[in-house]
Amino acid sequence: MHIPTKADAGQPSAPSRMRWVILALLFASTVLNYVDRQTLSILAPLVQRDLGMDDLGYAHIVQLFLIAYTVAYLLAGWLTDRLGTRLALAIFVGWWSLANMATGFVRSAGALGGARAMLGLGEAGNYTAGPKAISQHFPASERGFAFGTYTAGAMVGATIAPPLIGWLALTHGWRAAFVATGALGFVWLVAWLAVYPRDRGEKAASDPTPWAAILRERPLWGFALSRMLADPVWYFYLFWFPKYLSDQRGLSLAGIAATAWIVYLAADLGSIGGGLFSGRLIQRGMSPARSRFVALAAAAVLAPLGMALSLEPSIGLTFAIAATVTFAHLVFQINLSTLVVDLYPTRVVATVFGIVAAGSGLGGIFSTQLVGRLAQSGHYGQIFLLMGMLHPVAVAVAWLSLRSQPHSALRPA
Repeated sequence: MHIPTKADAGQPSAPSRMRWVILALLFASTVLNYVDRQTLSILAPLVQRDLGMDDLGYAHIVQLFLIAYTVAYLLAGWLTDRLGTRLALAIFVGWWSLANMATGFVRSAGALGGARAMLGLGEAGNYTAGPKAISQHFPASERGFAFGTYTAGAMVGATIAPPLIGWLALTHGWRAAFVATGALGFVWLVAWLAVYPRDRGEKAASDPTPWAAILRERPLWGFALSRMLADPVWYFYLFWFPKYLSDQRGLSLAGIAATAWIVYLAADLGSIGGGLFSGRLIQRGMSPARSRFVALAAAAVLAPLGMALSLEPSIGLTFAIAATVTFAHLVFQINLSTLVVDLYPTRVVATVFGIVAAGSGLGGIFSTQLVGRLAQSGHYGQIFLLMGMLHPVAVAVAWLSLRSQPHSALRPA
């Protein structure tokens, strides 16, 4: 038994212009997702001081978020396929927005951990509903660009977060920053419910998800392992790089707010550019799977340049190298994610993507404690060396797992 592919079921119905409005809303939800997530990392020194936490305590908070985030992927994918894209994403955004607002009212490290765990439970759903919407509304030649644009919202969120959060905190206090950014989710919610069509004709709302068939898909587990290996690099640059700039390189909150966006802007370019690159290869006659792997290989060549940061180069060169790494990682992430959407049918794509994305969360969980201990002792050089080794291994795992099971699920969409 195998899971039927889009090649078996045919392409999605003829795309309409509404798909670009839907893509814009997915982009906006992802911007909000990352602004809410990044708020704590930007304000970590202030929050730690007020709540009496050291770096290991901060690492434990990050781990609580990642544990909840990882577990939520499995349930969020199933819920998305059962409830449909429209309702599921509305629930997810409302949940995490409330959780982010609640963070502004915490009075202890334990309460902070609880609020961030609740945030993780909601935020995972953005990355199961998004792929399902793309699978429903975009043909294969546009999926890479659509996926890259939607995911670029994460980097736009991470790019605008330092100046936005810094200004809110310096002007109104760190608690107000959490409340204000969380409230934006409810503005988005009104637009989403008004625009997104009801999920008429989705078999997933009535048919059970074929878990047994999904779990027998060997490439699926290889893709999950690949995300587990590579994504700790992104989690480091998201959760720890601002702290590195403060603790190790002496930048102030104002200095970080003014410059850290450069690293995340480069990730935006990798997200959109990586999708456009593989899409252009498809238009020239290359199969979707092969085009995605060409992009993955290019990312694996660039990402190890981050090991040079262990030498503590000048601040300007530090930002240039970090920007190269985040650019490469998003090329990698977009093409691996789009490959999943290429290979599996719409009715189960959210469940499948949830399993693959859970690998990302596991990588974050396993790496965060190690990163926290190394950061606590000031050994950032060792962190950069370790991170530089991960992408080549991750690409090799994805390639070998797909080659090991050449069945019909691997036919190009």
